[in-house]
Amino acid sequence: MKIIRVISVITAILLLGYIIISAVLFKNSRHDNVVCGNLIVTLQGGENMRFVSEANITDALKQAGLDPVGKPMRTINTNKIESELLRNEMLDRVDAYKTPSGIIRIDVKQKIPILRIMSAEGNFYVDIKGSLMPVSRRYTVRVPLASGYVRREFATAELYEFALFLQENEFWNNQIEQIYVHPDRDVELVPLVGNHRILLGALDDFREKLDNLQLFYEQAIPVVGWDKYSIVNLKFKDQIVCTKK
Repeated sequence: MKIIRVISVITAILLLGYIIISAVLFKNSRHDNVVCGNLIVTLQGGENMRFVSEANITDALKQAGLDPVGKPMRTINTNKIESELLRNEMLDRVDAYKTPSGIIRIDVKQKIPILRIMSAEGNFYVDIKGSLMPVSRRYTVRVPLASGYVRREFATAELYEFALFLQENEFWNNQIEQIYVHPDRDVELVPLVGNHRILLGALDDFREKLDNLQLFYEQAIPVVGWDKYSIVNLKFKDQIVCTKK
């Protein structure tokens, strides 16, 4: 009886395995015969960011011979689609995948710029991850503008850290409009409010300097007014030296 029971169990297991494998093979066979009927592109990134459009994505695939619509799903290489689209320096990430219903979906994440550079080394953005991205002719984003003697390595290191601080700080993000870099890498700021220049100096301890300046704004400016000084100098430690107009 035990032997018969064991044989019955083994037979049941083999039968179940056969059913599962047959179902998988049948499903794959049906999927292999499915033709891509649609391409859906979803753009992600900052709010209302439009460095690229859905049409740009589909046109890029057509030009590269990778348009999936009308092709058997089994012949579509989503890795090639991702690699081709990532050649666009405006894009941060691309995820392409197939659906059982014969649709190719592409999720595109655009880069988010936090700083624009205009210098002898070019006109470009620095994005939120510290990488460079070109300026778009179809869309402009409002971010602080850095000019002067800005080298690329400085833009993606110290200046990037400073721009990231501005982007994450509501007060200073609304206040700092332009950044000028001197040959010795001293930094000068042009605020949006107030007719004065801010001599920040080196970026080593910019957080402490801006904390002191914010305190100065809160305590002194309401008394003397925004137009009292032409220069606010923060280059000296724990001091604010102002030059009257």
